[in-house]
Amino acid sequence: MFGAGAMTNSITEIREAELLFVIGSNTTEAHPIIAMEMKRAVRRGAKLIVADPRAIWLSDIADWHMQLKPGTDVALLNAMTHVIISEGLVDEDFIAKHTDGFESVVEATRETTPEWAETITSVPAETIREAARAYATTRKAGIYYTLGVTEHTHGTDNVYCLANLVLMTGHLGVRSAGMNPLRGQNNVQGANDAGASPVFYPGYQRVSDPAARAKFEQAWGVELSPDDGMNLNVMMKAMMRGEVKGMYVMGEDIVLSEPNASNIEQGLNNIEFLVVQDIFVNETIRFADVVLPAACFAEKDGVFTNSDRRVQRVRKAVDAPGQARPDWEILCDVARACGYPMPHYKDAGEVYAEFSGLCGQFAGISHERIDEQGGLQWPCPDAEHPGTVTLHGDGPIKGHAPFQATVYRPSKELPDDEYPLLLSTGRTLYHYNAATQTRRSSGAVARQPENFIEMHRKDARKRGLADGQRVRVVSRRGAVLARVNISPRMRFGCVWMPLHFGDANTNYLTNDAGDPVTQTAEYKVCAVRVETVDDEASAAQ
Repeated sequence: MFGAGAMTNSITEIREAELLFVIGSNTTEAHPIIAMEMKRAVRRGAKLIVADPRAIWLSDIADWHMQLKPGTDVALLNAMTHVIISEGLVDEDFIAKHTDGFESVVEATRETTPEWAETITSVPAETIREAARAYATTRKAGIYYTLGVTEHTHGTDNVYCLANLVLMTGHLGVRSAGMNPLRGQNNVQGANDAGASPVFYPGYQRVSDPAARAKFEQAWGVELSPDDGMNLNVMMKAMMRGEVKGMYVMGEDIVLSEPNASNIEQGLNNIEFLVVQDIFVNETIRFADVVLPAACFAEKDGVFTNSDRRVQRVRKAVDAPGQARPDWEILCDVARACGYPMPHYKDAGEVYAEFSGLCGQFAGISHERIDEQGGLQWPCPDAEHPGTVTLHGDGPIKGHAPFQATVYRPSKELPDDEYPLLLSTGRTLYHYNAATQTRRSSGAVARQPENFIEMHRKDARKRGLADGQRVRVVSRRGAVLARVNISPRMRFGCVWMPLHFGDANTNYLTNDAGDPVTQTAEYKVCAVRVETVDDEASAAQ
């Protein structure tokens, strides 16, 4: 309904917004270019709501900072929903014309008052009321979120709650409004568009749809399974059980990026065959049987698609070193070696032409057209179409949009006497994801050379810890060493660590319990304790 994980609106629209609701996104560090647009909007008078357990930079300029306990998003958002409904702030005309199932949300949130939510989230009830009223009564009000919303065992419910807010207030199909997930890595949107999903063929055509399956069987000349595949978290657990015998890892350092990393390492030790295709040596390559050297972005032609569905050209600037080659060329040769008669494409443009020819939403996009006009935003159904800046301007795709009632449930693992602190993880400004590239950059390493744990000063004092002291962070799954960073950004009882450091891998700690719908792991909530260590002994480890 909301663009298969893409932004309903465009990045350029942000600067014209009248209200920004940023939840689960440390935008200035994880998406600094988009954050610049948010700052512009605030400077010209837009209101800003921030919902984040940490006092991030955006909260310094926010009109309302709802510093909720990690994992309590559903309680917070259902309380906002309660206020909007009980105070008659819903867009009744939009609901009647474009949605189904609103009564189920009315019933589910009848008792979810701001006072109830305050006992769960610790956000003051009046702050929840003020934020809800401001969002509901502002026409150009957009929601912006990232992995702080989705990386929970109730991540799907979090997204449903946000979608409910958008629908009940009529903020869909409106310029500078909508629902806008900010993609976490370069070209994640493009990979999804092209079918890097266990439930979709390219162009978001469902594997379970017989007509879609028949179309791709004819185009590719093979029989295709009607069953959905395994998503990443399910695949990792199947590998650990010995059910996955071989794996092909491309552009991903799963040892560093997947939760419960010690189990991942055990699974990779037991797997029969592992191929890694990447531009640099990373942690996962230690387990590889075959390494295929790939070209980086500056060494190949193609397209990238950003968070707001804009397909943009990438052009080769320099030759790739050694035997490194573009990913698509490697994949074609592997397919041929496996016995599939892969066509001999002349270039990346011809590959994209096959993709767009099979996918109606992309049919009007080509390398040649982008070269002439610049980036194009899908849906773009034909060569005369200008691209779609704002989704759903004529109403939700495929009829009425469904509301989804949700009920708050706690995260799978909460603090106790043995593990009294609640850990969340994320990214910093100075490193990028698994840091395969940025930890090879002297500037980034000089600014942030090693792993650290942000703590509230009271939590540090309670444990006799000093800023900069080396400690051991322990969960039920593993332990890592880090430096203490006493930070005013933290809530008491909560700690935070980045995910970028292979020599002190935070994902040894994290919980691989998955959301029941998407199976996305609960990176954002797990219980830990912090222990002092002898600095000399720890340095030798």
